[in-house]
Amino acid sequence: MAGRKRLTQIEIAKLAGVSQATVSLVLNGARTALERIPAETRERVQKVIDETGYVADPIARRMVKGLNRILGVFTYEPAFPSAQADFFTPFLLGIEEAAQQLNYDLLLLTSAGVGNNRKIFSEGNRLRIADGCLILGREFDRNELTRLVSDDYPFVAIGRRDDAGGPVPFVGGDYIASTCALVERAASLGHSKLAYIGPQGPSESIADRWRGFEVALSATGAMLVHHMAKVNRPADEILDSILASGATAAFFIELADAVRVEALARQRKISVPGDLSMVVLGSHIRASRSSVRFTSYDIPREEMGRQATAMLVRRIETGDEGDQLLLKCELVEGETLGSVSSIPATGRMN
Repeated sequence: MAGRKRLTQIEIAKLAGVSQATVSLVLNGARTALERIPAETRERVQKVIDETGYVADPIARRMVKGLNRILGVFTYEPAFPSAQADFFTPFLLGIEEAAQQLNYDLLLLTSAGVGNNRKIFSEGNRLRIADGCLILGREFDRNELTRLVSDDYPFVAIGRRDDAGGPVPFVGGDYIASTCALVERAASLGHSKLAYIGPQGPSESIADRWRGFEVALSATGAMLVHHMAKVNRPADEILDSILASGATAAFFIELADAVRVEALARQRKISVPGDLSMVVLGSHIRASRSSVRFTSYDIPREEMGRQATAMLVRRIETGDEGDQLLLKCELVEGETLGSVSSIPATGRMN
């Protein structure tokens, strides 16, 4: 049956040799099916359903029974590989918690392509089995986002998104304000020459960090003396370029880069933060482990998941257009940002 269009209940009935009414009763799990339809007939209908991969039309089911009470979850990057699990897990925990409280089930949409070829509107996608969908990813397909905005299908993005033919409903982190606050903190400790390790975009989350950095440079009078736009470069290349620039504080987009550079600095007897301060602008997909508590900010991923889920349910149940909500990222002082001549105590910023 591969490659066929969606089967109808009439076609299922013909294949099973029963009436459409019988198929409908079996599909709906009605009590009447158990009382009136012989077990052999029910099994024959179910076998045809299983063999053909039949999926009931969700629109028709809504007309009869109301909402499916299912929320779709789509990620542009695989959610579970070990290199990314630490990034996605908090979002999924928040989504699951809110969905449970709101009496919705979750459908993880995994048949939409592989690797970097994932598409919401891939051939044979099951998007409309769910009443609405939560969408996660570092970068979204702009054409798909535009189609979602113009469609009547409820969705909410996790992470800020630029308009795509209209406002995109989202719940994100306020990376501009948080990055700006960290640069201002560094400037207040005497750092006037800064390095930035990471790109300026293209994703909104990366662009927001760069924008916050630029805003803070203008406000504080600090200078950007070195910018390495590529991430995941060799640690010695990153560290040597920072030291050669004369920067006293380096801001990293990727936690993994900061971890490797700090370890190399320690090997070379370079004190962090005595000789070089290091700041991480949140942590991202390339998860890494370190005993060092980096000066950074906490991205409220679980809360983003919870609030995005609640927003999606409001859209589904009330027809609400959704909001554009940015959540505060709490600054973490850590132990890697100090004055140009002294080491700070660890703890949380006020």
